[in-house]
Parts: sequence; structure tokens; C-alpha cells
Amino acid sequence: MRSSARPLAALLAALTLTAGLFAAGAPASARPAEVAHAAEASDVSLAADTYDWKNVRIDGGGFVPGIVFNRSEKNLAYARTDIGGAYRWDQSGKQWTPLLDWVDWDRWGWSGVVSLASDSADPDNVYAAVGTYTNSWDPTNGAVLRSSDRGAGWKASTLPFKLGGNMPGRGMGERLAVDPNKNSVLYLGAPSGNGLWRSTDSGVTWSEVTAFPNPGNYSQDPSDTSGYGNDNQGVVWVTFDERTGSAGSATQDIYVGVADKDNTVYRSTDGGATWSRIAGQPTGYLAHKGVLDSSGGYLYLTLSDTGGPYDGGKGRIWRYATATGEWKDVSPVAEADTYYGFSGLTVDRQQPGTLMATAYSSWWPDTQIFRSTDSGATWTQAWDYSSYPDRTNRFTQDVSSVPWLTWGASPAPPETTPKLGWMTEALEIDPFDSNRMMYGTGATIYGTENLKNWDSGSRFRITPMVKGLEETAVNDLASPPSGAPLLSALGDVGGFRHTDLDAVPDMMFTSPNLTSTTSLDFAETSPGTVVRVGDADAAPHIGFSTDNGANWFQGSEPSGVTGGGTVAAAADASGFVWSPEGAGVQHTTGYGSSWSASTGIPAGAAVESDRKNPKKFYGYAAGTFYVSTDGGATFTAKASSGLPAEGNVRFKAVPGTEGDVWLAGGSATGAYGLWHSTDSGATFTKLSGVEQADSVGFGKAAAGASYQTLFITAKIGGVRGVFRSTDAGTSWTRINDEAHQWGWIGAAITGDPRVYGRVYVSTNGRGIMYGDSSDGDGTDPGTDPGTDPGNPPEGAACSVTYEVTTQWADGFQADVTLTNTGSTALDGWQLGWTFPGGQRITQMWNAVSGQDGARATAANVSWNGKVAAGESAGFGFTGTLSGGNGNPTAFALGGEACTEG
Repeated sequence: MRSSARPLAALLAALTLTAGLFAAGAPASARPAEVAHAAEASDVSLAADTYDWKNVRIDGGGFVPGIVFNRSEKNLAYARTDIGGAYRWDQSGKQWTPLLDWVDWDRWGWSGVVSLASDSADPDNVYAAVGTYTNSWDPTNGAVLRSSDRGAGWKASTLPFKLGGNMPGRGMGERLAVDPNKNSVLYLGAPSGNGLWRSTDSGVTWSEVTAFPNPGNYSQDPSDTSGYGNDNQGVVWVTFDERTGSAGSATQDIYVGVADKDNTVYRSTDGGATWSRIAGQPTGYLAHKGVLDSSGGYLYLTLSDTGGPYDGGKGRIWRYATATGEWKDVSPVAEADTYYGFSGLTVDRQQPGTLMATAYSSWWPDTQIFRSTDSGATWTQAWDYSSYPDRTNRFTQDVSSVPWLTWGASPAPPETTPKLGWMTEALEIDPFDSNRMMYGTGATIYGTENLKNWDSGSRFRITPMVKGLEETAVNDLASPPSGAPLLSALGDVGGFRHTDLDAVPDMMFTSPNLTSTTSLDFAETSPGTVVRVGDADAAPHIGFSTDNGANWFQGSEPSGVTGGGTVAAAADASGFVWSPEGAGVQHTTGYGSSWSASTGIPAGAAVESDRKNPKKFYGYAAGTFYVSTDGGATFTAKASSGLPAEGNVRFKAVPGTEGDVWLAGGSATGAYGLWHSTDSGATFTKLSGVEQADSVGFGKAAAGASYQTLFITAKIGGVRGVFRSTDAGTSWTRINDEAHQWGWIGAAITGDPRVYGRVYVSTNGRGIMYGDSSDGDGTDPGTDPGTDPGNPPEGAACSVTYEVTTQWADGFQADVTLTNTGSTALDGWQLGWTFPGGQRITQMWNAVSGQDGARATAANVSWNGKVAAGESAGFGFTGTLSGGNGNPTAFALGGEACTEG
């Protein structure tokens, strides 16, 4: 299973920039001014609402190529994903905490994590090497992020080259490593021929190690001209022999893995000053991992004939004795018997000589995990054939917490369901607990807490250890007016029917199983009828449901179909229009027993249905809007003037009103924004206040409002975010903040028709986010400051608490509580303070902000201006950093000083 390779190609083409490289060996450092901001948000005047954001639970759904345990603190562990950020393990809840949700639209590539490093000398320090693609698909250079509070807040050092968290070879590593003896020293293995890099100031600045002799030469597919398959996978891992240093003195022996089949391991014995190829090493393979067991003095290598993570037909495991220089092949099976490569590799820090490895590319019948307790001299396997095709397993596997991991399959032996996994390149034994092991797959993290049963002859228990880690790429979302609140179209795992947003569904959509669902729709006035289309290795590419997505049956399809495309259901379920890949637009009545070609509309057009008139369908392609009034049989070109002819365009019709259509999309080089039509697309009006928009959806109307609530992912007033309007686009409220941005979120958005304010937002690797508003009655708080706050009543006194709740690379979020400690009620208030470090407020909620230089103010809004004696009023804000982030030391209410609570 693979995570979505990228956002839609057209979007990336629009975003692509050419990034120049600095001269080789030049230092690459990032200061706050060098970290690009999406916008000068302080210039924006918008209402804001406080939203509670959570994941719609799926648990997993994508490739986890790296798991890192801290070597000096128990229960401190991190996981990295290829497109969905990084996570920290929360032992108390046995779940993962996301760490990179602050990554914004312009730097979406930083959601791809190519490597993680946890500092064993100071466990508060953690580092992440980020960047998704090394070619033109990613508009930004890579960066090394550093945190001194375990990922709660980050600072960034941009690099003069790109990193590839979702490139071939991403399961190798770890490319980033902290010197265990002198933790101000870090190394980073770079792709694309950029060599080995080093920082001597705890990741602030980076320089190329010019003495390192080999930048690698292996690429997955040299004939590929896109920059993806033909990229040099470069320097792929770094590990230290901690015995060759002492606290405060740099480690002398450093081992580095290189993507070069003839020269895959190098060593320095003088702290990185000089480097040499280790003599006698295995050739013909790439060393995916290099793990040093200092207790036994062995460096172990897992090798494969390719870089992975999908492929690999041969592999070996070798052991290097660091004291004598002896190399030994300690592979668990003969080379002739391998049809896979080795990658996952770990040693038990509590039990010298115990190590484990994975056959990461054994897709059929299952992955294999190997274990040795004698330094590789002998091995046992997680499963063996008892009598082919029957298997004997050393484990039991319980996926009841994530039941969809069975894939709804019933395979013939020797396959089983669920499988142990595939793409198993991450494998780690807890350095403090020999019984706990975790490993990553293409779909989840599995683990065990009784691993030592393996050696005693009893079976160990494998369960998902993935709660909190959400890694699906979302293509489409639908929230029907009845039935399940949410239906989703996802990459890799197809999609789900969520009857409970906070519970893992029993199964993804099946019958048919689509590898990726590209589009889905329900009949507006008959929401039990649902249709979905997507990609599959063979037909069918379409499925229908008559019970709101609970059960499905396969539909037939016209000849030539190669992919899902888009699909639309008539409002009353009487017919469907489908625009698949590989064939022109098609229409049908019933459930697709036969299809007829639509006329008047080009192949590849996106299609949607009118949500009231069952005969009316809409289409869009290359700047022209199309309408059908005969169930999709014929289309007529309508509006085209001023509409975007390039970039991604998404449009939807408003439920309950015929001909009411909203259209979002475009590109930075052409028309880009939000358009509205009330005459079935004959004319469109562009909303002047929306600079850019990428997706649009509708939800329950606010109290007293006659029009459905609008939700868009957009850029308004220079700010990128998620916005809500309760007055048909006349005014907008930003409902996310800098701590909740999730990279690229342009694929889909929809409100909930049953819950005011609830919105579902697609991400490309962080799953489905849903937000609920604190503005429960649907009335925006407004900005009326009430009575003059400059003159508090006589006898007024106050105390203030100020807390930074979240901090990221170049910004932060803070909560402030003002308490009336006087004897008289406040009737309107304005609180003032001075920032000590150059902070700037970007957005404030539950108060109206003002700022002049370092001086900031917050004034009440209409509904919280009255504060009785002994009562409190709270507000919050997000801000940017251009220096430190010290707390203000003095607050004043109407010129009178407040005490600090």
C-alpha cells in the first residue's frame, strides 16, 4: 500500500518554483527572517471563531517508514510518516500525538518527514528533517526542524536543497543523527548528490562535509525524466559508536550508509575529519539500515538490491566486527531462497546479541520477521510452513481495535488476513523493555508487549499501536442529511462510512475494493443512494449503495475506463453521470447496468449534480461551465468569461435551491478565487474579497439565517486558512489558526447539514479533520467593544494570567484570562501589554486586537464586556515571532496595572 504520491498534478504544476542551490559546502542556516511566511496576517481584519479540531478516527492508513526510541528516557518515542508529519508517543494514553500540524499551505512539503532524531543526552531535544519531494513537485527546499520541548514548538533551519520524505528509498535511514557524546553535533545524509552535512550548533546552521567522498549514485529508475525515479537516493543513514567518545567530546567512530551498490558503507575514526570506504564490505546491495550494537561490538547491515519501499527481489544481512574488521554474512536464509530485500533492523539494548530484521518487500504471502539471540549465528522466523500451504505462526494477531486491517479479504493459504504487513522498513525493540517492539507497515504501526514469548516457545501477541496517528490522503467528502454523518473517498484505503466520528469503522468500502476512491456522491433527496468511483487494477471502477454506504454492489462500466475520475448522483437517485479516466463523460439511469456517452462536454470534465432538479447536471473543463437538463444525455456550454482555465477547480450546488452553484479554484498565474452563480451557471459573479479559493462546501444554516453556511479553504486578506460565512459570502470568519493548518488542504471540504458550525476538512496525509465551533447558536460574536474601556469603574482591580499553549517554527498561540478582582462590575474593558520579543498578533478570538509596535491591546466583544466582581473573561490569539517569545511582564486595564495571576 502506498500513500498518495502528491497532491493533484495540476496543483503542483501551478505551485512549482525553481529553487537554486547554494555553492557546495556553504553553510545553510535559517533565522526567523529566512523562514517564509504565508502572509502578513496582521494586516487582515476578519472575525474569528474558536474551533475544537479533532481527527475523524481511522487509525493509520499510510506508510510509517521510521520509528525512533530515545536511548536515555523510557517511553519517549517518535514516528515519522512520508506525507503526514511526525508524532510523539504518549504512554499514558498509548497513542500518538501529532507534532507538525502547524505546517502551512505554502510549505506543505514540510509535512513529509525523511528522518527523525531524538537526543539521548538531552531528551527534550528532537529533530526532524522535512521535505516531501526533491524534484519540481515540491516548491520549497527541505529543512531541519529543531525542538527543545519534545516537539511542542519548533524552529526551522532551511537547507540549500530539497529533501524527499515521499521519494523512493524513504524507508532507509535514519539519515539524521545526534552525536550521543556531544549533542551539539548532528549529521544529515542528503539525497540528489548533495552528500553528507553536519551541524555543530545543535542544528541551527549546516555545512557540507566536503571530506566525505561519496554522495551516492543509485536511483530507482534512471530512465525517468520527472526527477522522481531518477533521483540519486544519496546518503541514507548515519550511526555512531558511542564507545569512541566521552561526555562533551565528539564521538570518533562514525558509520555512514550510501546508496551505492559497490561502496555502501563508510567510516570516520577521527570525528568526521576524514572518511574511508570500509574494506571487505558486501557489494551488489544497498545497506538500508546500519545499527551498531555497542555491547557486542558489531555493526549490522540489512541489505537489498533496490532502495524500496515497494520493491526488492534479493537481500542479505551482514555483520561487521568493529574491533577486528571482520565481515560475516549472517543472513537467515540462503541468497537463492530470497525473493525480497531486508530492511527493518533493531538490536535489543537489554539483551546483548539479540537482533531482529524484516523482509520488507515480501508482499506475498506475507512479510517476514526474523529474530536471532546469538548475534546472527542462528535465526528463527515469525512464521514457517508446517505443510505448504499451511503456516505455523509464532504470534497471534488481534486487530479488533482497527478491524478494517483485515481488508475484508478471505485469501487462500498461505496468505492470511490480517497480514503481518508489507513495506516493513521500521522495526524497533524498546531499549528499556525487551518485551516491547513496534514496527511500521504500509498501513499502520503494529507492536507487541510480550515479545520474549518468541524465545520461550509460546506465542507473542501483535496488535495495532497506531491510535492518534492518522495518515490518509483525502480526495472527497460527503455529509448526507440523514444516515451516517460522513462518507469519505480516500487514497490507498478506499474510504469509509463513519457513523461515529470518534470511533474506528469496522471496514472500508468493499464490493468493489478500490485502491483509491477519487469521487463519491449521494442523492440529495434520497441519501440512501450513494455512488463512488476510483482506481483499481482492473474493472470495476464504480460501486453503488442503496443503504447510505453500509453495503455496496459493483456496477458495470463503459469500455476504455482506466481510472475513477468524478461522479454525480441525480437528486432523486434516478440516474448518474460519470466522467471516468480513459473514456468520455457517460450517463445512465438505474444503477449503471448500461452507460451512454454524453454529448456536448469534453472528456475529463469534472461533473456534479444539481441538488434539487434531478434532471440537471453540471460539468467543468478548461474554463468553461456546462449544463445538462436531460439527465446528462446532452450538455451545453454556458459561462466561461473570467473563470479559471488552469489549475484545480472544484464546484458544488447548494442543497434545496435549483441552479445555485459555487465554484472555487484556479492558479496563481491566472484567474483564482471563488465564484457564485444563481442561474445554473449562465453567469458567475466573482467574490471580490476572496483572493484564492480551492474547495467549497455547505453546512447547516446559522440561527436566523436563511442561507446555508459556507465553508471554504481559501486565502482572504492575505491569510491562508479555513473560512466560514453565514451570510452567503458577504463576510467571513477564519475558523482554523496557525497551530492547525495541516499543509495542503485543497481537495475537499464540507459542512454538516445537521450540526451548525461543524466542518470536515481534507488533508493530504493527516486524514480527515473535523472542527466544531464554540459559537454554538450560530451567531458570530461581532466586534462591538461595548462602553468605553479606557475608563474602568471606580474600585476596579484586575489580575491576568498569560500562557503560551503552543509554539511552532515561527509562531505561537497564547491564552489570556482577565479576572475582575475589584468590587465593581466591568462594563466594557480593554487590556494592554507590551511584547518583549518582537511578537506580532495575527489573529485573536473572543476579543478585538490592536497593536502598535510592541504595544498590544485586547478589547471586549459585545457578549463578554460585562465582567462581574470576582468573574473572569478569557481570550486567545496566535502570533508570529521575530525574536524570542518571552511573556509580557506588565498588563494594564484602562491604564491601571493588573497583578499577574
